[in-house]
Amino acid sequence: MWYNNILETIGNTPLVKLNTITIGVPGTILAKIETTNPGNSIKDRMAVKMIEDAEKSGKLKPGGTIIEGTSGNTGMGLAMAAIIKGYKCIFTTTDKQSKEKVDALRAFGAEVIVCPTNVEPEDPRSYYSVSSRLEREVPNSWKPNQYDNLANTAAHYEQTGPEIWEQTEGKITHLVVGVGTGGTISGTGKYLKEKNPNIQVWGIDTYGSVFKKYKETGIFDKDEIYPYITEGIGEDFLPANVNFDVIDLFEKVTDKDAALMTRDIARKEGIFVGNSAGAAIGGLIQLKDKLKPEDVVVVIFHDHGSRYMGKMYNEDWLRERGFLQDEKLTAKSILAKKEATEIVTLDATKSVLEAINTIKSMNISQIPVTQQGMIVGKIAESDILTALLENPGLKSAPISEIMTATFPFVDLNTSIDKISSLINKENSAVLVEDESGNIEIITQYDIINAISG
Repeated sequence: MWYNNILETIGNTPLVKLNTITIGVPGTILAKIETTNPGNSIKDRMAVKMIEDAEKSGKLKPGGTIIEGTSGNTGMGLAMAAIIKGYKCIFTTTDKQSKEKVDALRAFGAEVIVCPTNVEPEDPRSYYSVSSRLEREVPNSWKPNQYDNLANTAAHYEQTGPEIWEQTEGKITHLVVGVGTGGTISGTGKYLKEKNPNIQVWGIDTYGSVFKKYKETGIFDKDEIYPYITEGIGEDFLPANVNFDVIDLFEKVTDKDAALMTRDIARKEGIFVGNSAGAAIGGLIQLKDKLKPEDVVVVIFHDHGSRYMGKMYNEDWLRERGFLQDEKLTAKSILAKKEATEIVTLDATKSVLEAINTIKSMNISQIPVTQQGMIVGKIAESDILTALLENPGLKSAPISEIMTATFPFVDLNTSIDKISSLINKENSAVLVEDESGNIEIITQYDIINAISG
């Protein structure tokens, strides 16, 4: 048997029992592994459904352009379907999304426009607004609008819900889903509750999102909104696909817990998944007291870990955010072992001759350059020598004329490996802001001293 095209392979994803990561959680915990879809995420289901519905209604015409705001996974599903069906794609996304997601969309021939995360949805720079503007400007274009397009919910009502019901032989008692657009939880949950109204549907939210408070109070609280790292769940508005009547409760999970749990799923279960799966398991563990030994819980694992290699699966990324604490030396521990010395700087208005004298008297080779107290560059012996060989008259010129880019700045949690990689011929040191807000410098000597000490 064969399939006529890749779209026919979407769905019928496996249900796998979790054995280690959920030790201590009552009941049978099953993961719906949506990474086996051809686009490696659950979004393949609704992407094709939205396109098919738009074709039937005449909104999407032959040779048209699909324009969508996407965190990556929906874009992948749309791009894949567009290739088979002969459409072009333009996607807008946010600078919060992993580079792997953006690269994957471009690999499918899509044009990707990266927009700032930290702006209101109504802001003309937001990825929602930019995609809407492009839909108006690009001829023969169509915007699926996964947030408010109810074909999103319908896809899961028609596919994901029935699959789970059949795979559990109707024994499912709880559905746990990270909520972003809301289509997965609302469609799947609606189908399952029609089969058995006692099934509990739990939505996983993140801090910085409005869902939990809105469900509990009916209040849309803008004070709840702030930037967060977790991808694929939470929102700063209320998508039409979020059916609050279907969702029994929301549980919030921190960025740190979601990120570390994502890694644990790979390490403890051998299942390589993305950030929202980590959040979902984190939320389930927080809610474990609500479960009984006879319960059958299905958790949606939305997408694949390969899209997060530069983030949750990168130890430096985790350390820089304070998510990972281990025995490796960091900038903070290097500073703790370093003798307290005041950093030598030169103001950008000082002359090259003054820089030469400072270098000689202090017996140093590179000096940070400041302007109004801020470090704006550096000057090195080699820079001075090169400049004077070309023009000996530069001795009286301000050092701003020959300074080069500043030393790299690192975070207190940056690992010794990362710091070492930044120190090279061009940079003999890195700069770090200590806990008091003072700028400190770390040189190769400081690293050697910390290791040997």
